Amino acid sequence: MSMVDGDLLHTVETDSISQSRKLWGRAALWLSVLWLLTSFCLQAAHDLGWTSLGFENWRPVLYAYFIWACILCVTRVVIYGETGKKALFVLPAALFVISMVVFPLLFALWIGFSDWNLASPTGRRFNGLDNLRRMISDPFYINALVNMIYYCLAIVVEYAIAFGLALLLNQNIVARKFWRVTFLVPLMLSPVAVSWMVGKSMLETRFGPIARFARWLGWENPSFFGDPLTARLSIMIMDAWTFIPFMMIMLLAGLQALPREVLEAAEVDGATKWQRFWKVIFPLMLPVSVTAVMIRIIFKLKLADIIITVTTGGPGGATDSVTSFIYREYRDRSNVGYGTLLALAYLVIIVIGMTLLMKIADRVVQRMTGRL
Repeated sequence: MSMVDGDLLHTVETDSISQSRKLWGRAALWLSVLWLLTSFCLQAAHDLGWTSLGFENWRPVLYAYFIWACILCVTRVVIYGETGKKALFVLPAALFVISMVVFPLLFALWIGFSDWNLASPTGRRFNGLDNLRRMISDPFYINALVNMIYYCLAIVVEYAIAFGLALLLNQNIVARKFWRVTFLVPLMLSPVAVSWMVGKSMLETRFGPIARFARWLGWENPSFFGDPLTARLSIMIMDAWTFIPFMMIMLLAGLQALPREVLEAAEVDGATKWQRFWKVIFPLMLPVSVTAVMIRIIFKLKLADIIITVTTGGPGGATDSVTSFIYREYRDRSNVGYGTLLALAYLVIIVIGMTLLMKIADRVVQRMTGRL
């Protein structure tokens, strides 16, 4: 401790940790690691049928992980002293993420390579790559993937409509606040409620008001979910009606944040409304647009509730999404092993696809904004 200009400067010295303390800390840590690995290996060998040693379920392995995590946190302080205490600000959170995300993901991978049908009396058994071969040759799963391409391409039309509504609501129109709230109403509704309100009621073939109006226009037998193309378009319209306000509000916020000086300068230079939009507003809005479209794609990739409620994937799988197909594998066929592998494969496709899309979008944004 020293005195400088009347202030006391406190110097904290590094802990003097004895070698025996470090030795006991490392011994406890390695014993917990050995216990965790032994529990995992015994349970894995038991599930594979290699040995009769093991547990009825994976719960003891989870307990071993919890004890290892506690010992890891304690031994950080025992071995490193004050320096180890700094790790306690991050280490518990990291261990919690591992236990809630990584461990279930690994366990799902384990289930995905097993034959586990809840209706089977034999229970779960490891079947290697059989589920993977079945997935590659499954026409219904391939059809669902193709449908997801159609559903994602529909986002281009949704984006155009949302941008147009955002531009309209950004103008000084009559009752602008009222229309902003009105256009946000579909976003406040649950997709299941939309499914029953629109798909099951308004589009009902016999007594639905939209069906009656279609018959009045000359459509003799209006069946919105009987034809594959019409059914897919109907699902797209219901889903778009629910989520277009989400994109619209993001784009509207971006429009209101645009620098007025740039827009006024373009107007002074004699640019037409179309030139101002295409040369100034649209490039400046690209970061917001990319964010809105990416989030919308993520929501679209999870599309299932409307399909399950209205069409159950029909007719003939024309409206099926990957998520609704996987849901039926669990609910209708009780095929946990195959359904889990389908979900993991879909996760890999999403990660790869979104990564590529983000890289492409980043290059496009840099190229177009670099022209300004």
